[in-house]
Amino acid sequence: MGCYFRYAELRSYLRDMVPRTYHLDTVLDPQEEERVQKCLLHPLECFLFGEDPEEGLAKLKQGSESSGICGRVFKEGETVYSCRDCAIDPTCVLCMDCFQENFHGNNAYFPMHASSGGGFCDCGDLEAWKIGPCCAIHDQGTADASVLDPVLHERAEQLFRCLLRYVTEMLVWEKYYELPEDLEPRVDEEVYLCVLYNDDHHSFDHVIYSLQRSIKCTQAVAQAHTALIDKEGRWIVKKGTVLACQEVNDLIESNSKHISQEALRVEVLLYAVVAHQTFALRLGNWFQKIVGYSVGFRQIFSQVFLEHRPVHQDPCFVSQLMLHDFVMHKGARRIVYELIFCSLLMDTESKRLFAIEFTKNYDMLQQCFIFDYHDRSIFISSLSVQIFTVPTLARHLIEEAKVIKVIVGTIMEVLKGHLCDSNRFQFQGYNSDKFFRIHVIFHDLRYILISKPTEWTDALRTAFLEGFKAFLDLLGCMQGMEEVKRQFGQHIEVEPEWEAGFSLQIQLRHILSMFQDWCASDETVLLQAFRECHGALIHCNHRANQSEPTDFYMCKQILHIRPYKVSQEPVSIHLPISRLFAGLYLHLCRTGAIERLHQHASYDYTYLAEHSLRCLVLVAQVSAEMWRRNGLSLVSQVYYYQDVKCRDEMYDKDVLMLQIAASKMDPNHFLMLLLLRFELFDVFNGSTSGKDQELLKQWNRLTEEMLFLLIVIIGERYVPGVSEVTKEDVTMREVIHLLCIEPMAHSGLVKGLPENESHETGLESVISKVSNFKKPGVSGHGLYEVKKECLPEFNPFFYHYSKSQHSKAEDSQKKRRAQEGTDQALRPPVPPAFCPAFSSVVRLLSCDIFVHILRRVLQRAAKDRSTQWTEAMVQRALHLIGQALLEEKSQLEAAADEEVAFDFSVKARLGSEHSKSVFQLLTKVKSLPALEGHSDMVKWILQVTMNRPKALPSSLLSPQVAQDKDKAERKRKADAAKLHRQKIMAQMSAMQRNFIESNKMLYDNMPDSIVDYENRCVALGPQRGSTPAQREVLTCILCQEEQEVAALSQAMVLTACVQRSTVLTQCRGKALGTENASPSNSLFMSPELVVGTHTGSCGHIMHSSCWQKYFEAIQNTTRNRLHAELIIDLENGQYLCPLCKSLCNTVVPLVPLEPLTIDYENAEIVGQHLTLPRWILILLARINGLKSINHSSGEDRSDRACDRGNLVGFSDSIAEMLVVCATTVHRVGLETPPNELCPHVPTMAWNTCAFTIQAIGEPSRTHDAPPLSPVLLPTISRENTPSILEVDFFHLLVGMVLSVPALYHEEAVELQPSAVSSAYNHLYILHLVTMAHLVQVLLTSDFPAAAGGEEGEEARAAAELSSDVSGSAVAEGVKRAITPFLRCTALFFNGLTGVPPPVEISSTAGHSGALCSYLALPSNLFQLFWEHRESVRPLLQRYWSPPPCRYPRRRNHLIDLPADYSSLLNQASHFKCPKSNDGERKHPTLCLVCGTMLCSQSTCCQSQLEGEDVGACTAHAATCGAGVGVFLSIRECEIVLKASKTRGSTYPAPYLDDYGETDPQLVRGNPLHLCPERYKKLHQLWQQHCVLEEIARSLEVDNVMFALEWQML
Repeated sequence: MGCYFRYAELRSYLRDMVPRTYHLDTVLDPQEEERVQKCLLHPLECFLFGEDPEEGLAKLKQGSESSGICGRVFKEGETVYSCRDCAIDPTCVLCMDCFQENFHGNNAYFPMHASSGGGFCDCGDLEAWKIGPCCAIHDQGTADASVLDPVLHERAEQLFRCLLRYVTEMLVWEKYYELPEDLEPRVDEEVYLCVLYNDDHHSFDHVIYSLQRSIKCTQAVAQAHTALIDKEGRWIVKKGTVLACQEVNDLIESNSKHISQEALRVEVLLYAVVAHQTFALRLGNWFQKIVGYSVGFRQIFSQVFLEHRPVHQDPCFVSQLMLHDFVMHKGARRIVYELIFCSLLMDTESKRLFAIEFTKNYDMLQQCFIFDYHDRSIFISSLSVQIFTVPTLARHLIEEAKVIKVIVGTIMEVLKGHLCDSNRFQFQGYNSDKFFRIHVIFHDLRYILISKPTEWTDALRTAFLEGFKAFLDLLGCMQGMEEVKRQFGQHIEVEPEWEAGFSLQIQLRHILSMFQDWCASDETVLLQAFRECHGALIHCNHRANQSEPTDFYMCKQILHIRPYKVSQEPVSIHLPISRLFAGLYLHLCRTGAIERLHQHASYDYTYLAEHSLRCLVLVAQVSAEMWRRNGLSLVSQVYYYQDVKCRDEMYDKDVLMLQIAASKMDPNHFLMLLLLRFELFDVFNGSTSGKDQELLKQWNRLTEEMLFLLIVIIGERYVPGVSEVTKEDVTMREVIHLLCIEPMAHSGLVKGLPENESHETGLESVISKVSNFKKPGVSGHGLYEVKKECLPEFNPFFYHYSKSQHSKAEDSQKKRRAQEGTDQALRPPVPPAFCPAFSSVVRLLSCDIFVHILRRVLQRAAKDRSTQWTEAMVQRALHLIGQALLEEKSQLEAAADEEVAFDFSVKARLGSEHSKSVFQLLTKVKSLPALEGHSDMVKWILQVTMNRPKALPSSLLSPQVAQDKDKAERKRKADAAKLHRQKIMAQMSAMQRNFIESNKMLYDNMPDSIVDYENRCVALGPQRGSTPAQREVLTCILCQEEQEVAALSQAMVLTACVQRSTVLTQCRGKALGTENASPSNSLFMSPELVVGTHTGSCGHIMHSSCWQKYFEAIQNTTRNRLHAELIIDLENGQYLCPLCKSLCNTVVPLVPLEPLTIDYENAEIVGQHLTLPRWILILLARINGLKSINHSSGEDRSDRACDRGNLVGFSDSIAEMLVVCATTVHRVGLETPPNELCPHVPTMAWNTCAFTIQAIGEPSRTHDAPPLSPVLLPTISRENTPSILEVDFFHLLVGMVLSVPALYHEEAVELQPSAVSSAYNHLYILHLVTMAHLVQVLLTSDFPAAAGGEEGEEARAAAELSSDVSGSAVAEGVKRAITPFLRCTALFFNGLTGVPPPVEISSTAGHSGALCSYLALPSNLFQLFWEHRESVRPLLQRYWSPPPCRYPRRRNHLIDLPADYSSLLNQASHFKCPKSNDGERKHPTLCLVCGTMLCSQSTCCQSQLEGEDVGACTAHAATCGAGVGVFLSIRECEIVLKASKTRGSTYPAPYLDDYGETDPQLVRGNPLHLCPERYKKLHQLWQQHCVLEEIARSLEVDNVMFALEWQML
């Protein structure tokens, strides 16, 4: 009674407090959790511990032991690991933490993949691992027993029982307007809630739209509601009276209902009902926390959870929850699911009891799942993988609960609606979604069979055979299902359903082989299963109408058989019982149990193999295009019948069945049966003489297919049990034949090999034995090439080749043999010997009918009538003859002469009255032109058979000896020719040396140097070299016309792409605000190079008029092209280069270099008067003059910055293109609308010139970089001039050099500076800027103190500028820091003046001196200060500010990545979204530019960018890369390239597995390692500003049809 009153008191307390504690509404209550903990959970914890919970918990932890099982429940997308060396089966996995603490990480092969959610870590489970079941974390745990204080034990048991009853009752409660009597509120409150439930039918957008229309809310509110519904499973959308809630309910149903979709599920519930259900869910989480405190708590909870209550006659709590799983919403299902995980599945005994309950309810659970619509990961039925894969538990369930019969019975129950009158499945009009869910049951059957027993008991035998019989009943419903009949006359009108049948076959593929393995592990079971299978097969065959047997005659042989024509009668491709029978027979042969079988019974194998033969004939007839009127459905069935996914239990087993029949039948009778079923009996019997060309074509094709099948039956012996081979031998042969097609990647080989039930192909154990690995380069993947010693194993008629593979392999091998200089004969390989049970198959090669078939084929070819034979037919006949000769050789070598009964050679030499012998016919067909490609094969056959002594098997070796002699002779001739060439080359070398020696005086008398004043290697100044007069003629890529580049001609333009860039920035991570792109900052570029404007080109040239026509056409036609806007941005002038399809958005006109020769004497005289101080004064005077003119005229000449009238000496076409280029740079660089009158257009043009040169990095010759247009020099007031440390002086240098000509421009007279004036302008500007940059370097560098000792002149000059420091250190530091500036300056003046640089400039030694010489600078740069000391001092006096950067600037690189990809996965697993606290799956994405980890593809981290919602990566790219981003999506192992908010593409990650392949989405799960070469290529892609181009190319190639929401990334 005490317990009852406690329960009643608890229920009373919950009745009052639960509705009062929860303030349920449409928005989240932030204080709700605190109230629940204080008012509801804290009292429960106090009762449980009998004291303060914290003190009780501390005492509990002192006496309890940790669990030995990890049990971490995986979230969707979480990375899990397995170990193929140690795991019992592929379902055994480890979490990231346990894997890193376990020695499995040292094993050679550990696949990793993303969890689909719902499973848990198997660390600590002794039955999951062969060795090393525990990691270092869980090795100390002992979860077997834990003793609690008796009082605490009693309180816990009472509390758990009461609360579990409450939780179970609330979670399965289905009444909306009332509660149980003892939970009814004391006061009736008419408050109701309208609750919207989650489903997997409706999209997010559909739910948002329905909510907006129904409850009149904003889109943001609707999105928040939808996210909560998806996360929690349901959410409140309306609170109020019952009428108000019902109105919203009706609106949501009407707004969400669609003609092809049901309405959203929405209910009106009493407020108190929702409150109690919400608290029940909260108790589920509380239980998980409590049972995690102690193993004792967990055992008590499991005991109460599983106990039956006979008084109430109710099932246990867990059974109630399981049976009501389908009516619970998503959140409730998840709680129950996790509660079972953390309690029942963590203890061996509890798991066993739960498994029994689960099996009892299995049928109901699976049927509820099949007819539901929620995802399987939250269904209770998905727990089957945790139960059925435990070996001991699986045995127990098979013996005690008959689980195999239960599972098969469930399959029959859910498929019974598809049974037709003949008790066969017919899936016409099936539900694909429902059928997909049925596949889950087949997975459970595979799980239960995944570990075959090592010891059998009588109970296990009985239960297994009972389940096997049930399985045979299922296969009986598939045997002969979906029969097809050849369509005559008219094409089939409606394609029949075929996918369902083949999907069942694919699901049964591994199950069939697992049943066979189970049977083979016990001889008694194997024999009984074979008999049961035979009985089922006989029963199924009797269902078909049988005609009366008839006699057929050929070559004095009589065959008594029932007539049947595949082309006229129904035939089915589904024969699972026939194939299972063949598989069991093979196991009988392997184990030797076949002898016991034949002691008690005999079997008609001709009758049993009939259906398999019909199926193979059907395939042959489809290949012969006899069934083309039956549509594509039959073609698809034949394709999958022979495909790697199905062939091992379909095609291969049918071939095996015919081999069994061939071993048991008379060989002549078997071949007659073959001819009958191929409908060629009359053709080869000589009783037909058809003239119908279509019929003759069919006979030829059928003859080809029949001969091919005969080759397969005789030659395909690589099956364990058919011959003495192992599974490894079989895999090796498969790999050899795949590599004979072409070199393949590892993934290609895996796709071409069949998998076993553990998803293993066996490739790793054999690949190194048969192939050589060729490592990949910076693109592509690693390839395997077959070893030369394995090539003799090649069989051109390998039965797993498709037609295309057969053709490729044959061509590849013939090409290889031609390169090696050997003959073109593709001989049949020497096969292994048949096992005794199949040894009779070789009799087919020496029987009379076989020789008759060969003679008929060769007779047709000898008549040389094209309609009577085909080349493929003769090729197959030659291969069969080769097989017969090899078999004869092997038998002669294995036995004495008198014991050999194989007499093919004898019969092949014998002719008849009406025909020649086989060998005579071969001699005749050898000369046919149509068979020239097979002449080598015929020669080989004739050589083998020529004068063969019967008792001398070694005579077969004579052709090989002759062949070896031919090879030796060819090698001798090749060596002689090589020696002759070497002698000639030696003679030529000797003659050359003699000539040099005899004319040595000529070389010695040459002058050491010849001064060429016209070709000086100086780019500027009075000593500048002359600009070469070169006539440059270029070809337009559009019209293909040539034109000379001239100033007054039509413009020739380069395609170009202008983009903002942060590649050179020195403040990575600094936000790029509007101030960085403002016009006020366009004149003086910051030395940090925060963001620049880069102009790149692919180098293709067009006429300006051709480009304009092309651009207009692109604008017009591309707008009408479907989804073209996804590839290029038409609004911003983007287009693709007509030739290379590079992304472009402007053109750069080519301006010729004017030939220029300086009068050096005059220049020297001018230099004596035009000193730097005087030059500065003249320059200031010109500036002041222009300012006064502007002031007096009242005009702002800067508004005419891009006035085309200012472009003196150029044609209108060139002037127009210069403006187009400059305005594009201005628009992109400042992100402003185009405005060619803006005064900042020229400065942006100068900046892009400077920035692009700086981005090049390394010196290179630039011959066609034209000077930009001369423009007015903007006026700058002294007070607005930045500090000397706040300017990038290379940008300033470019701007000053290009703007100086504008000072000579006047209104009345068009003046240009003379050559000498320009030389001194350039020289003094460079001197001033170089000295200013030297000051930057000195102010921002740290140098060591002076150490004494002798120093050179340069070091002393440096020390005078910087006191108390080492002069040599200063000199070296300054030289190193200023070299990038000098390199960029050399590039600039090379393009501006055209003076070629000296050769030394590209070498490392003397590089700095060569640069200074080329730029007319002293090698000791400190001399500039002493030469111009008085002039420079006032110009360099500026306010000092903290140095923004140091020199030389660091070269930016993508971040360093770890060598092992698992390190990145580990980093991602610990990533926590900064804006979300839930445990939902996140997409951690790494920025490779700055190393920031971001939460992408999630609403939690969305932000506003230009008034639009964007994802975290898009927002980050705007601040980190000026819109360009390079990200690594860690869980998907893919690079994501971003170019703007709406454009992006994927790119291969730089991580490769051991086979040289990438693994997008981690599908294969192989260990991945960083490839430095590929990462370097990605770095170059980013550093060379090719990301935009790569994205455009990718989108163009992929032919994108649907826009991805790149802005939400």
